[in-house]
Amino acid sequence: MAKRVAIVGAGVSGLASIKCCLEEGLEPTCFERSDNLGGLWRFTEHVEEGRASLYKSVISNTCKELSCYSDFPFPEDYPNFLRHSLFLEYLQMYADRFNLRNRIQFKTKVCSVAKRPDFTVSGQWDVVTLHEGKQESAVFDAVMICTGFLTTPNLPLGSFPGINDFKGQYFHSREYKHPDIFKDKRVLVIGMGNSGTDIAVEASHLAKKVFLSTTGGAWVISRVYDSGYPWDMVFITRFQNMFRNYLPTPILFWLLARKMNSWFNHENYGLAPEDRIQLRQPVLNDELPGCIITGKVLIKPSVKEVKENLVIFNNTPKEEPIDIIVFATGYTFAFPFLDESVVKVEDGQASLYKYIFPTHLQKSTLAVIGLIKTFGPVIPTGELQARWAVRVLKGVNTLPPPSVMIKEVDARKQKKPSGFGLCYCKPLESDYITYMDELLTLINAKPNLFSMLLTDPRLALTVFFGPCSPYQFRLTGPGKWKGARNAIMTQWDRTFKVTKTRIVQNSPSVFEKLLKLLSFLALLIAIFLIFL
Repeated sequence: MAKRVAIVGAGVSGLASIKCCLEEGLEPTCFERSDNLGGLWRFTEHVEEGRASLYKSVISNTCKELSCYSDFPFPEDYPNFLRHSLFLEYLQMYADRFNLRNRIQFKTKVCSVAKRPDFTVSGQWDVVTLHEGKQESAVFDAVMICTGFLTTPNLPLGSFPGINDFKGQYFHSREYKHPDIFKDKRVLVIGMGNSGTDIAVEASHLAKKVFLSTTGGAWVISRVYDSGYPWDMVFITRFQNMFRNYLPTPILFWLLARKMNSWFNHENYGLAPEDRIQLRQPVLNDELPGCIITGKVLIKPSVKEVKENLVIFNNTPKEEPIDIIVFATGYTFAFPFLDESVVKVEDGQASLYKYIFPTHLQKSTLAVIGLIKTFGPVIPTGELQARWAVRVLKGVNTLPPPSVMIKEVDARKQKKPSGFGLCYCKPLESDYITYMDELLTLINAKPNLFSMLLTDPRLALTVFFGPCSPYQFRLTGPGKWKGARNAIMTQWDRTFKVTKTRIVQNSPSVFEKLLKLLSFLALLIAIFLIFL
């Protein structure tokens, strides 16, 4: 009899988990508290309890070629960066293509997930759910939690003296939907992540004045990167990742600073990060520098004090009149349906092996999917986590002894810099390609570049020097997809198909042809030296 698996949440990770269970012959049942799938990407005019929320203008920060499921590319006529409605359409197409909808119970809230009395022997769980006022309980052999970490807003009002005396309006960015509320208002946005920056830029088109307050600054990059390519197709490559990881951290950050400042000098705009050693994910925004240089957005330091209708910033004695304060101060996460003895959240992280499995359970029958912040796309990360987790739940793969898992988790929590490569020092952060290769190795699906260089050199060069697109994760091993090679070799065609809507005739000069030939020879020499 197939093992029954309960999946909590029908967002991007939940859908991947359903598919992975079906592929491995398991019987998944997904519980989704809202009335449709999509999780974060399903826009609603009102905030729904227990579900991630987004604003009307949201556009994806990673391009379609890197953001897709590894065996299901986006339609080629989709733009490279997608508004939420197109992203949701894609998720619906994915669910329909692999017949996932009939495995989802909508409008069903998970109330509790608890070990059964015989858990040490059976590894089973009692799952209590609530549907239309009726509570039900069922037994499952395993549980996959796919609720993400963008549901519980972090609103640190205690860090803002005088906020209770403020006569204007304040709210967390989670509640923001449209910019109309800012018309002719003086707006302060606190927090310079992607959401805070987006909201400040949107507000600047309607508001009387907009301030963006940041404590530590941030690098700002555009979705349109070198030569007009999507930023992540240039930045997230195996070659670039290897190069970065071999460089001493101070040299690497100096090079990164030069690269980031090639668009505009961040110091001149008041944006340069104060901490140049620990990596903070860059902010993706195409308009912010233009808003700053035209005076539509004013960058300010952290808030010192809030008064009835005024705000005082640190290191600036002038009091600024403010009507609306938006707290773009991030999120915390929790599992209200789980007892702390199962998964305990401390200091913004949980003791999970490979960010997935609790280290202390007698039976490894519970997995958390999507609780990680890699400097890369979300969908492929959650999908690959699910591929490995399902094989563990099925018993095909096994976990190391608890002592080994605990040692690795403790080392990860300490976040000791190695002195080389990027320094990921915040909870849940990890290097994208390194982490994905770890998981691929665990399921014996990591591409062997040396072997590939001998049998299919063109593919090997594309995999190594080109974008680390999810199709690479389906070239070999369990779950191998026969369309993976073609998807890799045609990824740039799909990228430019939607931008080359006007064909321009271009006859390359003799000099350009010679330069390409010399570049190709230099590339061959580099490859030879790398694989010696």
